[in-house]
Amino acid sequence: MPFIEESDLLDLHKDIDKAQILNERLLDQIKYKNKELKTNKIQRNILAGVTSVFLLGIFALYVFNAGRRSSAPDTNNKLVVYDLDSLDAIKSRMDNLKLKNEELSNVKEFYLAKEFLDKEKIYSVQIKSFVDNNVTLASESLTNTLFVKTNPFYSYSLGNFETIEEARSFRYQLVKMGFDDAFVASYQNGKRIQIEDPY
Repeated sequence: MPFIEESDLLDLHKDIDKAQILNERLLDQIKYKNKELKTNKIQRNILAGVTSVFLLGIFALYVFNAGRRSSAPDTNNKLVVYDLDSLDAIKSRMDNLKLKNEELSNVKEFYLAKEFLDKEKIYSVQIKSFVDNNVTLASESLTNTLFVKTNPFYSYSLGNFETIEEARSFRYQLVKMGFDDAFVASYQNGKRIQIEDPY
């Protein structure tokens, strides 16, 4: 294993703590955005309902007036049409709701990717094992690290890859950096399945 200076280790811990705080803030922002998007979805549905009722009312009024005109003798009835500024406001609101719907789709894609990592078989490069669970090298909230209990040890792995070739390439880079003991392992549902052939 390569030797790490104590000051470098402290800097690494500080960077990890900063990343963890940033990740927690991002998760809080995602939760807030989800609440906001749910509220906007409800508002959009209400607006769509009100707009539909409004348009049906206008259509019914038009049909009623057309029926009266055709049955009554022509007495120079003039149909008065009002300019509806509210239609522009409704169009603007609908455009705004479309943008918010796109943001909701992005948040949904984030959660789908996270679910994919939990359910699908992934590959990661294990670089270290520990007897105790008191290691603060990684946080479970960081997406590219795995800290998994493999009896009786706790293993620390880097990277989440869909294919074994990507993981092997990453392992090769780590070996060139001095992590000679690094190896590729497959994981599913947060548990190690097996140690893979490194070549």
